[in-house]
Amino acid sequence: MFRIAHVSDLHVFAPTGVELRRVLFNKRITGYANLLTKRARVYRQDYLLQVLDAAARECDHLVVTGDITNLSLEAEYDEATRLLRDAAGSTEVTVVPGNHDIYLPITLRERRFPHHFSGFMHSDLPELAVDLSAGRFPSVKLRGPVALIGLTTAVPRPPFVSAGVVGALQLEALARVLAHPEVARRTPVILLHHSPFDSLFRLEQLRGGLVDAPALRAVLQPLERGLVLYGHLHLREHARLLTARGALDAVCSTAAALDHPDVRIRAGFNQYEVDDDGRIASVGTSVLDPATLRFRRYDLLAPMVERA
Repeated sequence: MFRIAHVSDLHVFAPTGVELRRVLFNKRITGYANLLTKRARVYRQDYLLQVLDAAARECDHLVVTGDITNLSLEAEYDEATRLLRDAAGSTEVTVVPGNHDIYLPITLRERRFPHHFSGFMHSDLPELAVDLSAGRFPSVKLRGPVALIGLTTAVPRPPFVSAGVVGALQLEALARVLAHPEVARRTPVILLHHSPFDSLFRLEQLRGGLVDAPALRAVLQPLERGLVLYGHLHLREHARLLTARGALDAVCSTAAALDHPDVRIRAGFNQYEVDDDGRIASVGTSVLDPATLRFRRYDLLAPMVERA
């Protein structure tokens, strides 16, 4: 049995050493204001440490689906790297970027994400990746019965816009990855930050969704089974993504450190088990109890729905 733990939206904030000149005259001012007025109160560092420690100890592989930092500041990247290295002492770690990790165009130009997290982005099939500003994607890790496939959907956006895009080059590369014999004989586990589904309203899709979600789903149509793991929405969500040959389990993880009374939203991590034959044996989640700082396990916490 291969066990995967899934965390997302860590939103690591390093308040020491923040230079106002780096946040006052660009998009970071809105994010910084959000931190000062709301986010710092609901994202708990002690929760984050508990979640990362428990998730790393209870799996064979830990995946992090983006928004690792808050404002893409160097201090945040340094702190996030330290936390992930600590987790990597217990298990293997794979990361993909979120929109908060690629907050500004300069973040891409400086290739900040691959510079700090390259140790968690290794690929067993590097010849199939394309060189993007956020790193080389898709990344592929062949582990037992699964093929972990990391994608980037993160691009810099104007204030109040957090939409993502996979892009034609990466979609073409993903199709080649899925057709590779070593991937085809395993259960694919697709990792990305944004939801693979369309938002209810087109404007909402353009503002915060995955702009080319239909194109991504088209590439996934030949698959019979697999997992699509994502974040961004700050809630637990489980749906069946219908394909031409079967269905994929598409599962969203909440923000890892979020303090919230609703168990669908509160801090924690998701857990998946894939048996030796590649069958998905279980999909569950562990929710942090704020009173005891212990975790309660739920199976299929969110209602399952089927979406084409």
